[in-house]
Amino acid sequence: MHVRVFLSKYRTFIPCEVCRETRLKQEALWVRVHQKNIFKLQSMSLQGLQNFFEELPLLAAEKEKVEPIYLEIKRRLRFLNEVGLGYLSLARLSRTLSGGEVQRIHLATSLGSSLVDTLYVLDEPSIGLHERDNRLLIRLLHELRDLGNTVVVVEHDRTMIEAADEVIDLGPGGGEAGGKIIFQGPVSQLAQVSGTLTGDYLSGRMKVERPSHETRAKKTRFIEVEGASQHNLKEINVKIPLHQFVVMTGVSGSGKSTFLYDILYHHYQRYRGRPVQELGKVRSIQGFDALDEMILIDQSPIGRTPRSNPATYMKAYDDIRRIFASTPSAKRHGFEPRHFSFNVEGGRCAVCKGDGRIKVEMHFLADVFIPCEACQGKRFKAEVLEVRQAGKNIDEVLAMTVEEALHFFEGEHALLEKLKVLKRVGLGYLRLGQSATTLSGGEAQRLKLASEMSSRNAQHILYLFDEPTTGLHYHDIQHLMNALNELLERGHSLILIEHNMEVIRLADYLIDLGPEGGEQGGNLVYEGPREGIQYIANSFTGKYLQNIEEISKHRS
Repeated sequence: MHVRVFLSKYRTFIPCEVCRETRLKQEALWVRVHQKNIFKLQSMSLQGLQNFFEELPLLAAEKEKVEPIYLEIKRRLRFLNEVGLGYLSLARLSRTLSGGEVQRIHLATSLGSSLVDTLYVLDEPSIGLHERDNRLLIRLLHELRDLGNTVVVVEHDRTMIEAADEVIDLGPGGGEAGGKIIFQGPVSQLAQVSGTLTGDYLSGRMKVERPSHETRAKKTRFIEVEGASQHNLKEINVKIPLHQFVVMTGVSGSGKSTFLYDILYHHYQRYRGRPVQELGKVRSIQGFDALDEMILIDQSPIGRTPRSNPATYMKAYDDIRRIFASTPSAKRHGFEPRHFSFNVEGGRCAVCKGDGRIKVEMHFLADVFIPCEACQGKRFKAEVLEVRQAGKNIDEVLAMTVEEALHFFEGEHALLEKLKVLKRVGLGYLRLGQSATTLSGGEAQRLKLASEMSSRNAQHILYLFDEPTTGLHYHDIQHLMNALNELLERGHSLILIEHNMEVIRLADYLIDLGPEGGEQGGNLVYEGPREGIQYIANSFTGKYLQNIEEISKHRS
């Protein structure tokens, strides 16, 4: 294994010399439709492919043979373009699609089915969408409604909420503090109701703000990228100022993720001598020497097993185990901190090995999980559960929310510091032992942010965030902004990919890519202080940012 890891630093993928990345035999490529083989058609953008088939000249004899298929191809391409996916190609690997893109593909399928009297349930379809694309999506959802269907959307986006016929607001808080219907009715009445955070933010009674707006001292250090040309990037040169709140914007498919991951992050990993399989094409990058580290905080899961949880990730579980091991009862039994862990043998249940449940294989059906009969799902041996701290055993403590634990462990300063960080990023409602597999992408991302905040690292770190507001209510976004500002105050640097206009309007510096997605994107539309983008005629971000600034002033 260690040899493979070592060699991976010097190994990379190269195009196949036989098929030249077409993945097809030469004989298959000989077949052409209007001078284009199937590989050429698959490589075209969906918008370009639709234009190709719309303009395809067919003889009468040919049309008679292929008309049913020809009409179906045009129909499906039209729906894919209508949901804002015209920048994708048919050759695009499904694993590279974002969650929002996958949802929109399903939506295009639904539009094409022409069903009526159907209930559609969408979970945050605006994920990854620019405000321009979001309004296109709303129009399509209205089309589904007008066909005689019912559309239920879980959403935090202001534009989507205001376009709804009826709003159901749950709360008032998250976790144990939620679960109640606060309001149900027309959206016009929601802003007038007090006691609902959604109404407070829609009406302007509350706003997402930066904790401090003072102008930061100008830094001379930049990361300078020259000639970035990976995927649809058009040989762009970008200057990224350090020690500032930098936001990358642009419509879906404009090249933001390519720039952040393939150009910036992967090249920094190679600069540090770490293994990277794919490097983005770029002439040069200067300024990495000004960084001590670059950390990507995305929405990937923090763990893949039920034993991973917020307490272990924050290393708060180490303090909890130490506290339990110091009780008189634990000392009488000879228990050490390891006996209160479900990750190692000793105190964990020997039957389920600390999972709290048993997997039953159903062969041709999906596996079923049932509670462990030996420990009743509590994951520990009976004698370990007899040890109590202030009347609570280890299972009951892990079932506490962060808010509850802050009161329960009063006086345990090392543990409280870690728990307070979770509360500051808006995760006070999470249970300490909540399985990582139940956390949303937004929760996992904020948990990683909390871990970084608790590290107290004195080095200069550039943090990269990919849409950190995904899945967040405006009140949660305020917690996020407080946390990000704290990182800036410590002397770190931030770059965010973001579509949320409430966050974009608080940026120090904007990098706008576009103006469109796919082949019509990949250009540097604007870079500079936030205020300047409103004067760029071909920037969709500037247009909608100006609108939200005017709305904000009006509500004030």
